[in-house]
Amino acid sequence: MVLLVAFLFTRDIKGLVKPKEEPKAAVPAGGQMAAAETAAINLNEVSTTGKNLLSANLSAEISTLENAFKSAPEAKKAEAAKLLAQKWDDVEQAVPSALYLEIIAEKEQTLNNWLLTGERFLKAFDNTRDSLLQPALLQKANLAYTNAVKIDSNSADAKTGLGITIVNGMGMPMQGIAMLMDVVKKDPKNLKANMSLGTFAIKSGQFDKAITRFNNIIAIKPTPDAYFYLGTAYENLGKNQEAIDAYLNSKKLAGNATLSKFIDDKVKALNSKK
Repeated sequence: MVLLVAFLFTRDIKGLVKPKEEPKAAVPAGGQMAAAETAAINLNEVSTTGKNLLSANLSAEISTLENAFKSAPEAKKAEAAKLLAQKWDDVEQAVPSALYLEIIAEKEQTLNNWLLTGERFLKAFDNTRDSLLQPALLQKANLAYTNAVKIDSNSADAKTGLGITIVNGMGMPMQGIAMLMDVVKKDPKNLKANMSLGTFAIKSGQFDKAITRFNNIIAIKPTPDAYFYLGTAYENLGKNQEAIDAYLNSKKLAGNATLSKFIDDKVKALNSKK
C-alpha cells in the first residue's frame, strides 16, 4: 500500500503507459539496459543522503550501528549488517537497506537472503526517480535474483523477480514476459507474477489484457492495488464508469487518506466527462 501511494506521486497516472517517444531515462529505446550506463552505488554516499532526511536522533542511531558494523570482526559482519538493513527499512530508505542485505547474502548465500536482496533492490528501483541510480539498482536486483535461481531453479519467487528485472531493462522484454507466464502457468494464483503481467500490459497499452488479468487477480484476492490498476486500464479505454467503480473499490479497501484524496479527485474528473 505504501508503495502504491508513493507510486502515485512520482508518476502521472496516465503515464503508467510508457510514452513511445520518451522511454524511461535509464533504459534505451530497445528496452535493454546498457552496462556502460550503470554507475556503482556508493554505500557511504547513500547513507549520508538517507540520514539527512531523518531526525537527528534516528540519524545518530544509524551512525552508531554503522560504526559497530565497520568495527565488527568478519565473522560478525553479517549480524551487524542485518541490524542496519532492518533499521534502514524501518525508516523507508530502501537503497541502503538493500545494500546491507546484499552484504548479508554474499556472506550467507541462501535462497531467502538473495530473494530479500532482490526484492529490496526492486523496491528501491520503483521508488527512485534518479535516472542515474535506477540502472544500478535494477542491475543489482537482477544479479540477486540470478543468484537465487542458481540456488533453486524451481523457485517461483526467484523466477518472478528475475522476469520483472528483465522486462524492466535487463534483457529482452519478451524473455521476461515468457518467464512470468511460465510461473503463472504452473501457479495460476501467483499474485506477484500476475500483478507484474498486468502492470506490464498497461505500460504496453494492452488494456483489454490488463483488465482480464486484474479481474482474475481480484477473483483470487481483492487488493487496493489490483482495483487501482483495473481502474487505470478502464480509464485508458474511456470506460469511465467502470474506472470509477474500480477506483472506489481501491479506496474502500485501502483506507488510506492520501490515496483516498487522490481517488476522490480522480473520480470527480471522470464524472465531469460523462
